[in-house]
Amino acid sequence: MNMQVPNVIAPTPPRSMNDTGLSIVMMRDILLKTMFRMNLETVSEISRVIALPIPTTQELIDLARGQKLLEATGTLHANSGGEMGYQLADAGKARALDALSQSEYYGAMPVPLDVYREQVKKQSIRNVQLTRQQLTGAMGHLILPDELLDHLGPAVGAGRSILMYGPPGNGKSSISNGIRDALGDKIYIPRAIEYAGQVITVYDPIVHSAAEASVDDPSALRRSSNRFDNRYVLCERPTVITGGELSLDMLDLTYNPTARTYTASLQLKATGGVFIIDDLGRQAEPPQKIVNRWIVPLEENKDILALQSGEKFEVPFDTLVIFSTNFHPNEIFDKAALRRIFFKIKIDGPNQEMFLKIFAMVAKKKKMPLDEKALLHLLKVKYPTIDNVYANYQPVFLIDQMIAICNFEGIPYQMSPQLIDRAWANMFVRDEKIVH
Repeated sequence: MNMQVPNVIAPTPPRSMNDTGLSIVMMRDILLKTMFRMNLETVSEISRVIALPIPTTQELIDLARGQKLLEATGTLHANSGGEMGYQLADAGKARALDALSQSEYYGAMPVPLDVYREQVKKQSIRNVQLTRQQLTGAMGHLILPDELLDHLGPAVGAGRSILMYGPPGNGKSSISNGIRDALGDKIYIPRAIEYAGQVITVYDPIVHSAAEASVDDPSALRRSSNRFDNRYVLCERPTVITGGELSLDMLDLTYNPTARTYTASLQLKATGGVFIIDDLGRQAEPPQKIVNRWIVPLEENKDILALQSGEKFEVPFDTLVIFSTNFHPNEIFDKAALRRIFFKIKIDGPNQEMFLKIFAMVAKKKKMPLDEKALLHLLKVKYPTIDNVYANYQPVFLIDQMIAICNFEGIPYQMSPQLIDRAWANMFVRDEKIVH
């Protein structure tokens, strides 16, 4: 279910070089590097790749020509609407190589960090108004108790941090994904940002989905027809999901020493969206250490990152952070860390009545007829062996197992005490000593 958040204001395209907020030298060097690396010749091609409107691109080309770095080829390209062609002069090639030796970054012009900061405020996740209907719509495939939605709704609406805890296999990950789906609107993600002359790429097709660019119309040479600043991409609110593989260095900028370029940290890519830390307690670093790393961002809505030079700088932190763990919070956090996580929600296993509801719903969906004898066998014989502890994942697991057995035996879908026994045997491994 999609909703539109009012007033996600689009960043306006720069009308001149001055409007970009970038230094003339940086823009000129990115232009030269891009033309050198990609062999571009026409204004419309260059405009598309450096993500500036055609008039601003023309202004930049004219500046480089004035500095004898570019020259017009004098040929009009028939396949590009009769556009003039440009190429690098010898001085331009030398300057491009020199600039590439300092940083291999070329392509889209970055957005200055201060300008991006303003855009983050305009599209903050804390502006999202989430109704019960939107949340249940996104969680429709899960059977959740009403009181759980009572807790989840305000937590998501506040756009603050959430800790979900409880026994494994009860849908903490599915609920996290449901929260992401409930957000439903789009925001503007910069292709790259600039700070202190350094370019940090932010847009990542793996994290940022349903991308849409705004392309200038080459036939409107003196008028920008962009709907928004093309240095940004219109995307769904991003979601970053990490699990046991999360390490603290993933929360820092990634520096490529060969290309001398920076890539945004995971949480910077998640700005305006959701960051899910699944399976907290399974990482190499202790949970307390991981949460300590988030204390400043969670309290002050800003994060501190460092460049290779050691210089530290602030970036906006506008992210709904969801921690999910199978441990009791008191086992893995001290009180100070717990105090900083805004909402703590226990996700428990279903009771018997709820379990049967889920079982029946899954069976219907998978076209598996219910059988009273088989169900009684499951509830009266099998579950007592595990102290009647029900989990949300079990109905799907058991029914899928029975379907696999029926397919193998070449019989119609059915359930029986015998099939329940065979399915159950795969859900738990019997304790025994293996002799080596």
